[in-house]
Amino acid sequence: MTVLVFGKTGQVAQELARLGGVRCLDRAQADLSDPAACAAIIANTDATAVINAAAYTAVDRAEDDEALATTINGHAPTAMAKAAAARGLPFIQISTDYVFDGSGDQPWTPDAPTRPLNAYGRSKLIGEEGVRAARGPHVILRSSWVFSAHGTNFVKTMLRLSESRDQLTVVADQIGGPTWAGDIARVCLTLAEALTNGHPGGTYHLSGGPDTSWADFARGIFAQAGRDTQVTGIPSADYPTPAKRPANSRLDCTSLARDFTIPRPDWRAGLTHVLKELKE
Repeated sequence: MTVLVFGKTGQVAQELARLGGVRCLDRAQADLSDPAACAAIIANTDATAVINAAAYTAVDRAEDDEALATTINGHAPTAMAKAAAARGLPFIQISTDYVFDGSGDQPWTPDAPTRPLNAYGRSKLIGEEGVRAARGPHVILRSSWVFSAHGTNFVKTMLRLSESRDQLTVVADQIGGPTWAGDIARVCLTLAEALTNGHPGGTYHLSGGPDTSWADFARGIFAQAGRDTQVTGIPSADYPTPAKRPANSRLDCTSLARDFTIPRPDWRAGLTHVLKELKE
């Protein structure tokens, strides 16, 4: 199996590159703001599967730039999935917990009703709908709170802030599952292989367990990193952002375990890998 990956500098794309057997395309080679060009790449590829690990991920900026976010996160995956379906190529689309409205306190199942709270979530949902409508072999893999040793993410931000501050306030009323990008990358390849071998695919969830708050995630980071920074939990109302975040980002991952024998990963183990890599 040879895999064409859209994305090269993102967190999941960099982890995919480490696993081998993939060709990662950067923005100069595949600009998702040009969906037709991305579709043309798939129409002419010699790869046997396609993973879209590229996205517009600036959640707050998307509130004022929704048209571009929708093109990159919605229209591009739709065009790519159609091109893949025309050739019978397995297509993996990485999506997000932000397609849900964050109500309640129960984990969201893959078939739960979607109702995004912000522009980023709306753009990703359009991508999901387009991939399904293409009717090719596909998996939409929703994940949450992605972290790694690459790029900008919560783990690296907390470590940076702790270098100069001994106390931090962190939101405590948003609950979800931090997910190591390395786990997402490995699962994507497993799913691509399964689709190649005839699995019907569908929509699945992958998030790290156990579910936690941002404040407790920060405490876990500092505990593993040996930092003395103290964390005070605050409500979301005390930390307003342009884009509204879902309070409940818990994802039900049982169907992934049932259909692919992929257990829910422990984010604390992923954090150990990331901290070791950052230290080295």
